[in-house]
Amino acid sequence: MNGYQRIYNVVRRIPKARVATYGQVAELAGMAGHARQVGYALHALPAHTRVPWHRVINARGEVSPRANGERLTQQMLLEDEGVEFDARGRLKLKLFQWKPR
Repeated sequence: MNGYQRIYNVVRRIPKARVATYGQVAELAGMAGHARQVGYALHALPAHTRVPWHRVINARGEVSPRANGERLTQQMLLEDEGVEFDARGRLKLKLFQWKPR
């Protein structure tokens, strides 16, 4: 299984209304220290994917900036699931971060 598939398998496990950081996904995929690779993998997904890419955020609890308004789309998808953001566009990782078993 290639690295991207391992990343996608981890992202598919993130439950609704929970988030994981890029670094967390990398570690769970057996690629510790390669958070940027997670970003590349998610960017490579097709437009109508079923992989819940929107549940992956940066370590500051923010949606990472992207082109084409995807940042707003990602925040709206998370809010639709019940994830709350403050006025600065951050969420509380202590409340919303996924803790896999």
